[in-house]
Amino acid sequence: MKTNFKHILLLGSLLVGASACNKWVDTKPNGAPTTAYFWQSDADLKKATTDMYVAMRNESTWGRDLFWVQDASDDLIVGRAKADGENIKNFIPSGREGYLTSGWGDLYKMINRANQVIQNVPTSKNTTEAARNQALGEAYFMRGFAHFWVAYLWGHKDQGVPFDGPENPEFGKRIPPQLPSVTDNYAQIISDMQKAADLLPMFETYGASDRGKAHKVAAWGYMVKVYAYWAQYDASKWTLIPALCDKIRDEGHRSLVKGKENSQANYRAVFTIANNWSSEYIWSVTSGVQGGSEFPGVVLENTGWAIFNGWGYFQPTEELYDEYENGDPRREVTILKFGDKFTFFGLERSYYSTNSLSGFQMNKYMEPYSYGKDGDKSTNTVINQSPDYPTTSLNLPLMRYAEILLFKAEALIKTGKSGDAAGPLNEVRNRVGLTGIPNPTMDDLKHERRVELACEWTDRLQDLKRWGDYAKINAPLHGRIHADKVNPLSPYEIKQVWPARTFDPNKHMAWPMNPDVIAQSNGAYKQVPGWR
Repeated sequence: MKTNFKHILLLGSLLVGASACNKWVDTKPNGAPTTAYFWQSDADLKKATTDMYVAMRNESTWGRDLFWVQDASDDLIVGRAKADGENIKNFIPSGREGYLTSGWGDLYKMINRANQVIQNVPTSKNTTEAARNQALGEAYFMRGFAHFWVAYLWGHKDQGVPFDGPENPEFGKRIPPQLPSVTDNYAQIISDMQKAADLLPMFETYGASDRGKAHKVAAWGYMVKVYAYWAQYDASKWTLIPALCDKIRDEGHRSLVKGKENSQANYRAVFTIANNWSSEYIWSVTSGVQGGSEFPGVVLENTGWAIFNGWGYFQPTEELYDEYENGDPRREVTILKFGDKFTFFGLERSYYSTNSLSGFQMNKYMEPYSYGKDGDKSTNTVINQSPDYPTTSLNLPLMRYAEILLFKAEALIKTGKSGDAAGPLNEVRNRVGLTGIPNPTMDDLKHERRVELACEWTDRLQDLKRWGDYAKINAPLHGRIHADKVNPLSPYEIKQVWPARTFDPNKHMAWPMNPDVIAQSNGAYKQVPGWR
């Protein structure tokens, strides 16, 4: 069976089968994959599903590039001169920025690879039912997961993003059609996640070698998030969320990480290598010394105080720092400010920065850099020694149980059950020793979501969009400008570090598609409304 690759080329020059990481695909001279030598065993199915995950480690996805659109929130600034990143931050992109086009291309590559599995597994030879179910479950999850990112970033209520699958009779004979609305994309994603949940096992059934694969609770988790985003356009979706959240807790055995009760250690423990697969884990980028997300190095101080080469991007703002309540230990776990103590390659240091434009640095991903001796990076065995690919053994969390609790609280508030929302919201607060709120409001929910999930891949900007909090997006951003940038105790002034912007909800609710993709479609695709 041949697959038409015209649509793949159009959606991002995705020459599947041309890359070294796609060795499992046996190709004919014209580049079309064939079933002659593949899909013949359980081992083949495992190879095919493994290939779906490859793009998750790329710089173009969860290594860095997809975070540029989240950097456009009020929590962060660009950090270093970077024209493409600044254009995105200021809502003036052309759509051709590499930080947009590379992520788009790899997300569609993931969708295509999942489609190959969905298309070929049912007719595979010499395979067991268990292997087929596992492969299909992973494929439906990965297709839905990648589709979700494309949909919410580029999809608009009046125009969705391209999608096609083997279930459609015209699949492979046409370019993927642009769906009428992002809600149509969301409906497809929910369908895929439900199929994945029906087929996949619980995470705890996996052995160590299978950790990082799609699992039932991850599918339920992304159903929750899709419903929450969909509820922006259809409030009835809120009613579907609480029961799913309870399934994640009860059947999925998910819970918050807790160490020493009511201490900073409770929250800090979440972002440690030891807790990569904790009860709070739902989905992450599986990382390691030789692979995974480079994000911990991307947000580390530029040049890493001449010890290890951090890149210095995505710096927190004074606005984010000030959002925390007095005594909230999450602030120090999340943000480094001048004078804060931390351990770097075995030695205690006081934070300062000659590079940070805001006077702050993300702190959540610093644990891998604490290991080693005498400040010598070569003694640290949990980091990649290459400054060009600064991966660590810390998994990059993309969804954790705390977010599920906050979505449940938000759904209950939105459906008039504020008293019931106190339970999940205060579970998050009590973990770090904060007083509970009896009848939380949306303002309480917004605050809690911001401080609990700050500097993570949960997308603060998308929250502000779906809540209609455009004034917060547009406000100027501030930082701490210290008199002596190499003295941790030097005085500072709070100054504007990013000017006010103009976020227009009639234009900027979704990001622009690459005009080249539109041109290549011969009129089949239209630019995102507002960007035409």
